[in-house]
Amino acid sequence: MRFISTRGESSAVGFTDAVLGGLAPDGGLYVPEAWPTFSREKIASFAGMPYAQVAAEVLGAFAGDEISPADMRAMCEEAYATFSHKAVVPMVQIGPQTFIAELFHGPSLAFKDVAMQILARLYDHLLGRQGRQQTILCATSGDTGGAAVEAFRGAKNVKVVVMFPEGRISEVQRRFMTTAEESNIACVAVNGTFDDCQAILKDAFQDKVLRQSVDLAAVNSINFARIAAQSVYFFTTAAALGAPDRAINFVVPSGNFGDAFAGYVAMRMGLPVRRIVVATNSNDILARAFTTGRYSRGAVLPTLSPAMDIQSASNFERLYFEAVHREPVETARAFEAFRTTGLIDIPPGALTAMQATFTGVAIGEDETLRTIVSTLSETGELIDPHTAVAVAALRHVPLEGVAVVMSTAHAAKFPEDVSRASGVEPGLPRGVANLAARPEKFDRLPGDADTIKAYVRAFAEG
Repeated sequence: MRFISTRGESSAVGFTDAVLGGLAPDGGLYVPEAWPTFSREKIASFAGMPYAQVAAEVLGAFAGDEISPADMRAMCEEAYATFSHKAVVPMVQIGPQTFIAELFHGPSLAFKDVAMQILARLYDHLLGRQGRQQTILCATSGDTGGAAVEAFRGAKNVKVVVMFPEGRISEVQRRFMTTAEESNIACVAVNGTFDDCQAILKDAFQDKVLRQSVDLAAVNSINFARIAAQSVYFFTTAAALGAPDRAINFVVPSGNFGDAFAGYVAMRMGLPVRRIVVATNSNDILARAFTTGRYSRGAVLPTLSPAMDIQSASNFERLYFEAVHREPVETARAFEAFRTTGLIDIPPGALTAMQATFTGVAIGEDETLRTIVSTLSETGELIDPHTAVAVAALRHVPLEGVAVVMSTAHAAKFPEDVSRASGVEPGLPRGVANLAARPEKFDRLPGDADTIKAYVRAFAEG
């Protein structure tokens, strides 16, 4: 299996280099040179199969012969043994033909754990074979950072620097990062938005001197291994509900578009997908893009669902690349223009291709709060604001057949807002109940790329 850049100026690489490199040297994102596919019989066999076994099958399709099936299976079993639910991603029914897939049973109570736990094992395996050490730079809008810290804390061959926008994530989200005591973890509160953090991340990866001197790596969803790992639960949920004989709708709360794109990846691998609804909050760049054909950056607004407070969705570049028939020159032109102007007018043919699968819906704050209340009263399920955005989107999009809502975080990660809406204060699960009592450790820095890069270099070399 070979991986190419969406911008076409970097050489094709294997799975190992795509995982450890994260972002392609030309600033593009890695995608498979050709999509691997599963037969209908293989997809049907996933029903009832242990989650780790399905994950090994899916990830193995991308790793090819670079990781043996036995090693991949062992890593997946170890990764998903960290989850508090034996099913890893269980489902609950909230209405006729409507289900919630609970993606929050991992160590940091968010869907990012599903990919991050296996990614940490992949890093350990691949770096150990090469005798390398790397520095991971991570930008988070709330959940990626906590999942990265939980997955990589204490790692021998990896140091991690996590950037988060100060004051724009919940206290529980912050504490999953800042209470780590291990010396290989550093957390930085950036004076700015998540988009500022993400821009700094991209600047750092395009700094060839820094990238080489600290062997810089990324675990954000720009890393294709994250996307591949997230595609697994689209297969497991769909198979449990009758796929491939039944096509499934998915409703995904989305900010950086990685989770929704993972559903597209599963579809390209052969999973019958009827529609993917991309549910955004007031930061509606994706909803507007799929509706109007104009992908235009706006001001980032703080909301009840902070992990989605994004106006520059990195993984949209991967979808754009596919929609323009994998034309790298056009993709590079469009996203260089977006970097400077904040605007892409999607070509009509590409928009039609996107709309064949994706529908975008934006949900406001009042409706988010009402949906937390109504879901509790109608089903007994207490959901977090991000999940509420997706449940609310169901009311705006007529869907034929079964729909699965991706519940991306435990309600206890947002206790104030959930309690204010519902009158019920969600408690932290037993394993992390003492989170509020742990001491925090982090640094505050301005949203300036040179300052952050100097910090990363000093931490990596220290």
